[in-house]
Amino acid sequence: MQIVLFEPEIPPNTGNIARLCAATRTELHLIEPLGFSLDNRYLRRAGLDYWPDVLLNVWPNWPAYASSGKLRRAVMASARGGEAVHRFAFDVDDSLVFGPETHGLPPEILSGSPHNVRIPMSNPHARSLNLSTSAGIVLYMALAVCGVLDTYRLA
Repeated sequence: MQIVLFEPEIPPNTGNIARLCAATRTELHLIEPLGFSLDNRYLRRAGLDYWPDVLLNVWPNWPAYASSGKLRRAVMASARGGEAVHRFAFDVDDSLVFGPETHGLPPEILSGSPHNVRIPMSNPHARSLNLSTSAGIVLYMALAVCGVLDTYRLA
């Protein structure tokens, strides 16, 4: 399982996701351009002292990542549609792909995979959830579906 952030914009969100990835031993791929420097203090603060445990890869663009051999089955997360996350048949080798905070995945990336998931919300006025919240929900749902959580120690 891996998390892919396509052109993330907000440092604390990426820092929180890095911390999530460190805690779950999930690879994190960042697709440039980034909306911040990896030296950003807010990014580092959000990730706390977990950064040494983050399996981090930074790619100059989507084609470089897609052709690297690291991209597995791309599961695109979108507030605009897709199968409800709790009904999706995740696989342990999935690449969970999330778009930028302000506008999500662009159509040309989103349409590159038939595997799209969304997080159901009961409030029709809520456009979307925070990126780091969404990444946590989708990752833990995927880990649960794949039976990986059974191998984790209790906190």
